[in-house]
Amino acid sequence: MKKIFFVLLSILFISTILFGCKKTEKVSELKVYSIIHEEETLALTNLFTEKTGIPVNFLRATTGELVNRVITEKDNPQADVLLGGASSYHIKAAKEGALESYKSPLAKNLPSYAVAQDNTWTGFCVLTLGIGINEERYAKKFPDIPAPKTWDDLLNPAYKGEIVLTNPVASSTAYLFVQNQLQRLCWEDGWNYLLTLAPLVGQFPDSGSAPAKLIGTGEYSLGVSYIHALAKYRAEGFKVRMIAPPKTVGDVDCISIMKNTKNLRAAQKFVDFMLSTEAQELMSSIDFTIPVNPDAKGAEGSIPVSSLELIDYDVKKASEQKDEVLKKWTEEVK
Repeated sequence: MKKIFFVLLSILFISTILFGCKKTEKVSELKVYSIIHEEETLALTNLFTEKTGIPVNFLRATTGELVNRVITEKDNPQADVLLGGASSYHIKAAKEGALESYKSPLAKNLPSYAVAQDNTWTGFCVLTLGIGINEERYAKKFPDIPAPKTWDDLLNPAYKGEIVLTNPVASSTAYLFVQNQLQRLCWEDGWNYLLTLAPLVGQFPDSGSAPAKLIGTGEYSLGVSYIHALAKYRAEGFKVRMIAPPKTVGDVDCISIMKNTKNLRAAQKFVDFMLSTEAQELMSSIDFTIPVNPDAKGAEGSIPVSSLELIDYDVKKASEQKDEVLKKWTEEVK
């Protein structure tokens, strides 16, 4: 009887420990620095939490601010994941030793341009630049000037004050545009183009999402924006026309994990999630982005990559030149 009593007592003791641990176990919160829009970030993180049970807390800010945070905080990261931003920014963070290497199982079917060679970042949607036109304002302001079809058409002096372009010091969108011209025309001619265009620009907002909004609401006739952002405003009923100029640039919006994160497994799960068909189709349904996952379908109204004439964009060069380019821009333009 004593033996049976002690066996039962031992089982009760072990059960108490096990069930007690289960009750007090807490899932670590995933912290995300997000460059993509708040609406998309909220939808994606909510779906991730629904599927995994992992709660998410995110901070939404501009590319420049968040990339600088990631680099500054590399020895003691205050977030686990950097969500969004063109590849050149993630390359810069990786070069500073701020990113963790992780190759998701879902990356095996992605195009090579969407996966870093050292696996420090992975693309989850394609980014392409275009010219946005507010049809009503343009018709009133420039009734005798055909709408621009190429990047060079933007240099018409008549457009002075009617163009909106993001500030490349703060925004990856505008830096991609700057590199588009430098790589399309080469260094000297590219800078001649940029320095000719700058005086025609009426506003240099910091947020990459601003030009599409300002064009859509009719505050400007023309602007440079991601094509998917313009497509979104058009789908919402705004009088916006999208122009995909020849010799435009294509890049990817990326996700990466912070070096020294204490929440590595959850961060890896979030990367896997962002590369999934479900996540990329959800994002495209909200903002008309072009999925990188070949099994995911873009929203109706989005422009497929196959219809674009893209330059052979050198991501490494864009990253290596970044400090020099932005210094020159600050000194000579803004």
